[in-house]
Amino acid sequence: MDGQGATADPQLQHFIEIESQKQRFQQLVHQMTEVCWEKCMDKPGPKLDSRTEACFVNCVERFIDTSQFILNRLEQTQKSRGGFSETMLD
Repeated sequence: MDGQGATADPQLQHFIEIESQKQRFQQLVHQMTEVCWEKCMDKPGPKLDSRTEACFVNCVERFIDTSQFILNRLEQTQKSRGGFSETMLD
């Protein structure tokens, strides 16, 4: 063996990556729905009043902003770690 292990099929890796992204997106939508429903929905009725609708819109926007901030922060952390480990290997 060459020490690197078996190399997976690139198409299979791409498929798995896409499916993982879909799963993460679905989890995020589910979590966002749960959080915003608990925060904004006092008593379910036949339609949303303007206050409840505004609460949902604000909640979803804040949830997306927060999620994007966290993703960007993780990406920066990974890049800085990657850059550090690459310089250590030289």
